[in-house]
Amino acid sequence: MNIGFKFNNTYAKLPEVMATKLNPVPVKSPKLTIFNHEFAKEIGLDTANISTNDLAILFSGNKLPEGSEPLAQAYSGHQFGHFTMLGDGRAIVLGEHLTPKGKLLDIQFKGSGRTPYSRSGDGRAALKPMLREYLISEAMHHLNIPTTRSLCVVETGEIVQRELPLKGAILTRVASSHLRVGTFQYLRVKNDISSLSKLLDYTIKRHYPELKDKEHKALELFKAVLKKQTKLIADWMRVAFIHGVMNTDNMTISGETIDYGPCAFMDYYDPRTVFSSIDEQGRYAYGNQPYIAEWNLARFAEALIPLFHKEEKKAVDLAIEAVDQFKSIFKGDFTEMMKKKLGLISSNNDDEKLIKDLFEIMFKNKADYTNTFMYLMNGSVPQDSLFKDSKFIEWEKKWNLRIKTGQDHNEAKEIMKQNNPVIIPRNHLVEDVLEKANEGDLKPFNDFLSLSKKPYEDLSDDKQKQPAPLNAEDRKSTRLNSSHLVISYAVFCLK
Repeated sequence: MNIGFKFNNTYAKLPEVMATKLNPVPVKSPKLTIFNHEFAKEIGLDTANISTNDLAILFSGNKLPEGSEPLAQAYSGHQFGHFTMLGDGRAIVLGEHLTPKGKLLDIQFKGSGRTPYSRSGDGRAALKPMLREYLISEAMHHLNIPTTRSLCVVETGEIVQRELPLKGAILTRVASSHLRVGTFQYLRVKNDISSLSKLLDYTIKRHYPELKDKEHKALELFKAVLKKQTKLIADWMRVAFIHGVMNTDNMTISGETIDYGPCAFMDYYDPRTVFSSIDEQGRYAYGNQPYIAEWNLARFAEALIPLFHKEEKKAVDLAIEAVDQFKSIFKGDFTEMMKKKLGLISSNNDDEKLIKDLFEIMFKNKADYTNTFMYLMNGSVPQDSLFKDSKFIEWEKKWNLRIKTGQDHNEAKEIMKQNNPVIIPRNHLVEDVLEKANEGDLKPFNDFLSLSKKPYEDLSDDKQKQPAPLNAEDRKSTRLNSSHLVISYAVFCLK
C-alpha cells in the first residue's frame, strides 16, 4: 500500500489545544469513483502497482499509509457574520506530504466521520458535493487561480441521511496548508497568546520564510496575507467566480481558494448574484466579495493585535492602518486585472471610465459575463442583445481606438487570450453531469472535466458557451435589491 507518501507532520507538533489526534472512521464498502493520476504523479505519488480496490481502501481511511499522523484541526470562524467555535467536524488531515520539489502539502480526508468538533453532525459527506469540489477545484487550478486540489473521491457504500438519503463519499483534498483566519481567531478568543505566538512562527516558517527575521513579524505576516487575498479576489472576479461562503474559516493564510460548497460561476452580469440558498441578504454576492475579504482581514488583524505591539493602543493603531491599505491595493490589483481582460497594456487616464462604462452596459443588457469578453477577444460568441445595443456599439468603437493606440495590437490580443477563459464550469451544466455521475454514469463528468482543463482554448463547443436560460431554476441565483451592492465594477474601487 506504499504509493510514495513522505510524511513530515509539522502541525502535529504544535500545542495540543490546536488539534485532536484521531483516525478516520472506517467505512462499509469503499469504491474508487475517480482518481487524479496526473496530479498524484506531480506530487510524487506512484499508483502504477496498486489496484483500484486498494486505492479505495487507502483513501477511505480503512487502512492508513505509513507515516501518517491523523488529526482534526480546531479553529473558529465568523459564519455569515456570527462568531462560532468550530473545527474539522467531518475532516481529518492525514499528515503533510513532502513532494519531490520540497513542498509540504496537507493530505486531508473530507467526509471521514465524526470528530470532537462535529457537534450534531454525522461527520460524513455525500457523493455529489464531493464530486462538485473535485470538479470545481480542478477547474480553478487550470484557470490559473490559487486553490486547493482534489486527489480522489471514494464512495463509502453507506447512506448519508440529509433531507433525502444520499450516497456517502470521501474526498481527498490537497492544500498548501489548512491554516485559516479562523485558526488564529480560535487561539485569540481563548486568550492563549503563547500558542498564538507559536502559530505565528509556524505560519511564517511554512508559508512566508522571508519574514522570519523581520522585527515586526506579525504585522508583516498580515500585510503579506492581505496582498495575497486582494490578488485572489481579483482573480475570482476575473472569471466570474462566486465563492458563496466567505466565512473567516474559509479564508486561508496561504492565499488559496478553499471549500467549494454553494459556489458557482456567474452567467449574466449582476453584482448582486448569489449562489447560496441561505444567503438571503446577499452577504456573499459576487460584487460583495471585496467587501467581505476586507472584513475578514480585519478579523485577522484583531486576532493578531497582541502580537503587533506590547502596547494595546499602538497595536490597534497599527491594525487599523494595515487594514486600511486593502482598498488601494485591491483597486490596483483589480484595475490591472481588468486592463488585461481588455488588452490594455499602456496606461491612459480614461481606462477606469472605459471599464466602468462597460460594466454598466453589461448590467443593463443582462449580458453573459464570459461571452462578453470572448466577443471582444475574437468575435466568436453566441448571439447576445448586448452587441446590438447602441451604447455598446459606441463603447466598442472607443475601446477599439484605445487598444490600437500606443501599444502593440497583437500583444494586446495575446494578453486577452491568457486572461479571458472561453470555457467556465457553468452551473446548470455542472448540475447535469453531477446528477448523471450520482446515478453511476461518469462519462459526462469526465468529459466535462477534460474541457475544464483547457479553459483558454476555443474548442468550438457551443453548448459550453451558452448560459442557462435567464429564468432557469438551475442558475440558483437570487437577485437582491440591497442598496450597498452597486452596479459599477470593483465595488468600492472608484469611490
